[in-house]
Amino acid sequence: MSDPTFAPRPTLEAVAARAGVSRATASRVVNGSEGVRAPLAERVRQAVDELGYVPNQAARTLVTRRNDAIAVVVAEPETRFFTDPFFAQQVRGISRELTAHDNQLVLLLTEGAADYGRVGRYLAGGHVDGALIFSLHSDDSLPVMARKAGVPTVIGGRPSWSDADTLYVDCDNRGGAQVAVRHLLGLGRRRIAHIAGPLDQTASVDRLDGYRDVLPDVDPKLIAEGDFTPEGGARAMGELLDHWPDLDAVFAASDVMASGALRVLRNRGMRVPEDVAVVGFDDITSVADWTDPPLTTIRQNIEEMGRMMARLLLRRLSPLAAVDGAPALSPIVTATQLVVRASA
Repeated sequence: MSDPTFAPRPTLEAVAARAGVSRATASRVVNGSEGVRAPLAERVRQAVDELGYVPNQAARTLVTRRNDAIAVVVAEPETRFFTDPFFAQQVRGISRELTAHDNQLVLLLTEGAADYGRVGRYLAGGHVDGALIFSLHSDDSLPVMARKAGVPTVIGGRPSWSDADTLYVDCDNRGGAQVAVRHLLGLGRRRIAHIAGPLDQTASVDRLDGYRDVLPDVDPKLIAEGDFTPEGGARAMGELLDHWPDLDAVFAASDVMASGALRVLRNRGMRVPEDVAVVGFDDITSVADWTDPPLTTIRQNIEEMGRMMARLLLRRLSPLAAVDGAPALSPIVTATQLVVRASA
């Protein structure tokens, strides 16, 4: 008896024969092309279901010149990617949008600049139709490599350069920071410190600029740089308290860093918000709702921004994007919102 697990895969010819149509007609239906009458298309789809036919992706790519695969390139090491909930939310949004359009997500992480060659070779190899790149640092060459490889790209976050061809999705980092600091001033706080993110990233610079917009004459020692990790937030909080033991408020450039700051304040016997009010940035529920006390923060819709990135790239890849008179694609900047909880 033959083993059914080794039965030959159904072919497109078998689908065409079952449906009673030509191979070309079956191919057009399977590949989503137009021009096939509805009754014939339905017969082909029924034959596909009955036979369990799965298109050969390599052959399909030759016909459509599409891989239906998108690279998600994160300019951070694995340890950061898998521990920071920000990335989980953003990639979830990307994945859901790509899945809705029958595209595969290919995740590429970089431990450092030494990995860029590997990523560049993969992008140039014709494996994906486009790339979504985020968490860029000022010296990152990843977008340049993608462009040289001829891979359409959308950036997560405002890049440090500006040209007409660059598409990105970001939130109003500067405006959100202004709202955070004004909220603290409205609570009567006057010695407001800032824990900045890495200043080789535009989001960190924009949030620092928003802080300085509201407090233009602030003492430089009321600003400490972190690294978007709880440990970085804790180190920065310790530095700030060493210079300003009587500070009465802190605006941290991320919820994750704010969680580290709260731990240091608690260890030093300072009450939040009675002694020091704390505001974060991101509104990552798994962090903000579970800090002690729950964290007041600036909300950006991280998952939706991931969906927007994928949607923008798919629009760029659409054949309709090249049609004369098609709407021009442009960067997207989303609004932020103050979410008040117990910490401020």
